[in-house]
Amino acid sequence: KGKCPEDGWDESTIELFLHELAIMDSNNFLGNCGVGEREGRVVSGLVARRHYRLIHGIGRSGDISAVQPKAAGSSLLNKLTNSVVLDVIKLAGARTVASCFVVPMATGMSLTLCFLTLRHKRPKAKYIIWPRIDQKSCFKSMITAGFEPVVIENALEGDELRTDLEAVESKIKALGAENILCVHSTTSCFAPRVPDRLEELAVICANYDIPHIVNNAYGVQSSKCMHLIQQGARVGRIDAFVQSLDKNFMVPVGGAIIAGFNESFIQEISKMYPGRASASPSLDVLITLLSLGTTGYKKLLKERKEMFSYLSSELKKLADNHNERLLDTPHNPISLAMSLKTLDETNDAAVTQLGSMLFTRQVSGARVVPCGSVQTVNNYTFKGFMSHANDYPCAYLNAASAIGIKKQDVDVFLKRLDKCLKTFRKEAKQEKSINEISDANVATEQLEV
Repeated sequence: KGKCPEDGWDESTIELFLHELAIMDSNNFLGNCGVGEREGRVVSGLVARRHYRLIHGIGRSGDISAVQPKAAGSSLLNKLTNSVVLDVIKLAGARTVASCFVVPMATGMSLTLCFLTLRHKRPKAKYIIWPRIDQKSCFKSMITAGFEPVVIENALEGDELRTDLEAVESKIKALGAENILCVHSTTSCFAPRVPDRLEELAVICANYDIPHIVNNAYGVQSSKCMHLIQQGARVGRIDAFVQSLDKNFMVPVGGAIIAGFNESFIQEISKMYPGRASASPSLDVLITLLSLGTTGYKKLLKERKEMFSYLSSELKKLADNHNERLLDTPHNPISLAMSLKTLDETNDAAVTQLGSMLFTRQVSGARVVPCGSVQTVNNYTFKGFMSHANDYPCAYLNAASAIGIKKQDVDVFLKRLDKCLKTFRKEAKQEKSINEISDANVATEQLEV
């Protein structure tokens, strides 16, 4: 039926299944005689075994979803993977999604493919409306496709940075709807930025007949992000949403899923991909989902949500102990932010130094965001880069509860962060004491004179 099994398969069953697919490819036929330029020849046995002898890749020269006559097994692998992934996306919350396909490119290039497909539908368009998120690949995806990003600054509401809907609509009116390729919105993101107001943006896109592409990079693991996409498609317009394989399914980097609610448009995107493609990302995610089953994947989603609550409560306690605070970002279901105000006031370089200290203590993934950082990306200058705003009120540290995180990860992170902050506090006290002694000595010398 092409659905993800409820209970995961054991490794020997999965390997047997993959070997059965492989013997359907011509390069594995015992009597095969190949006289073409691409016959699935692999000189290294190690490489052949690494790929389960599925050498031909997926698709044909004109369509990544097309069947290859000489590679029936690889073609079946491709079809099954797309079908199983579609089932899991529905399970995650996008119930009415019509079609999807796995593409062997990361999220940024997959977004570029979506924009290039829209070019044929809207040849006059040159702009993409983009509520700001300080992440380079999604920004460069628009530049690479040959379009001009129109950056919409976020509105500060409490601690949260949210979509400025009035600014979006005002810019559409100023530029003219026919000159806009699409609105490029975002779900998963680093706090204090929160997911865009997808429902409202979808309604605006429907009203002005403008396509809507959603960067859902690590949103499949969040029921809230998937609900936003589902609701946006229900009340307005969402043409496609793109998600990373490694961030949502814990496989190696290099693949993404392009999905949507209109099957014909998703097929158009797949036909835009030039040439055949590597089967590795499809193989990786199929093996992973067959081994987990829907039961295993649901368990991971549940554990992630529980760890988010745990990380939130424990990080708040730590923040309170150091006269900082956990920023109030209830609309972000994955990422948290803790202020670093006292650290920033102590020393301009202290914030970035904290990031270095955490990294050298084997804490990966935590981001420290200083105030006033400036970054130029493809000739566009962003003030306050990494903070999603020109002048966010304070420096802060990010931590995320992503799929696969364990309680031990949270506990060790908090312990090491606490130790680093105590080190800064101790150094600050010592520096203050030295300054006080120095000032006292100067005062004494002046009196003696």
